[in-house]
Amino acid sequence: MSVAGMRRAARESVAGLPREFWWLWTSTLVNRLGAFVATFMTLYLTLERGYSASFVGLVVALHGLGGVVSSLVAGVLTDRLGRRPTLMAAQASTAFSVALLGFMEHPAAIAAVALLVGMTSNASRPAVQAMMADIVRPEDRVRAFALNYWAINLGFAISSVVAGFVAEYSYLAGFLGEAALTLVCAVLVYLKLPESRPEKTAAEKAAAEPEVRLGTVLRDGRFMGVVGLSFLISLIFMQGSFGLPLAMGAAGFSTTDYGLVIGVNGVLIVALQIPVTRFIEHRDPQKLLVISALLAGYGFGLTAFGGSVWSLALTVCVWTLAEIVNSPTQMGLVARLSPLHGRGRYQGMYTLSWAVASLIAPLMAGFAIEHFGAGWLWGATAVLGTVAAAGYWLLMRGLPQGEASPVEPVAEPVVEPVVEEIVEVAAPAKATDPVAPAA
Repeated sequence: MSVAGMRRAARESVAGLPREFWWLWTSTLVNRLGAFVATFMTLYLTLERGYSASFVGLVVALHGLGGVVSSLVAGVLTDRLGRRPTLMAAQASTAFSVALLGFMEHPAAIAAVALLVGMTSNASRPAVQAMMADIVRPEDRVRAFALNYWAINLGFAISSVVAGFVAEYSYLAGFLGEAALTLVCAVLVYLKLPESRPEKTAAEKAAAEPEVRLGTVLRDGRFMGVVGLSFLISLIFMQGSFGLPLAMGAAGFSTTDYGLVIGVNGVLIVALQIPVTRFIEHRDPQKLLVISALLAGYGFGLTAFGGSVWSLALTVCVWTLAEIVNSPTQMGLVARLSPLHGRGRYQGMYTLSWAVASLIAPLMAGFAIEHFGAGWLWGATAVLGTVAAAGYWLLMRGLPQGEASPVEPVAEPVVEPVVEEIVEVAAPAKATDPVAPAA
């Protein structure tokens, strides 16, 4: 492709998206540039603090548990309080908790604050995804989600390198640096992003439509099917962070070897996310999700036959392509199935699938490799990919095309009780019809 052609392709990739999206995109990039805790938590606790592997595992699990809890709470707040206040509160509290973690000395205090960091850092995701669905036209959402995912990976790739040098100097500087950049994100949201929560029209108010609650989400069979399939896909992709390093270590590879292999994932996402998204943007999402599930499952399955760094890197290329296709397509599907006035709760439930997978994936990898060998783990990923592909094919049959355009945002958020709704999910649900997906 010529230089002029590349420039034209780049313009087409970013054209037509609203200004608010780009401020949200910038906030995402800045946030990921400061990612330190998630990357260096294990090294910090083992090398700097000298804690045992079992204690480190407990802290990491608590961090993940915090994300599980906050997924649902943040989803409710996103609908009740609004996207903007939820996002600002999440980012400001993340900045505070991350800075606090850097000063903790006692093991119990470290564990407690790690739980808090997990809760606050994950709380922004439902608000970001709901706001993106609000402000971007339905036909542009796959491209918008892809650009946001690209920003996440670009920021993470840069921060991993920079944070490594910072950690050589001072881990505390890394914690404070992440806190400062997260606070910058909160300021950006406050200054540049208006509230986007859709306002009910006069006709909708007159119709006295029932409020979308967490129980409504749970009774939405098609959407909960997407959440379940997202959980399976998450279990597969997370083996790049958990199963792959364990298997490579057991096979005698060095940490440098793992760094080279997993680095292929980040490089390919940064290089290919935008052009691949342009290619798939208007193609059948059912076929894309089926193909990406198979590529993910069998891409990891091929790891069983990787005997060298380069052969393992080739397997990473296969499942990275699946990740590039699956992520924006699946997030576009979630936005499409979310009712206009319940996007926060729906996005919160979707985020929950990834949070739960982050708890189970390490246990799955450790148990399989320790008791059966790495080959069984990679065989299991192939099975999961096949099941997920079949699930996507069945779930999306007969799914109507198109979606209504979003309406104007509400001027002022309304504060309502939240705790009782979270508790209500555990109680038996009334036999009412689920909210129909957005048409």
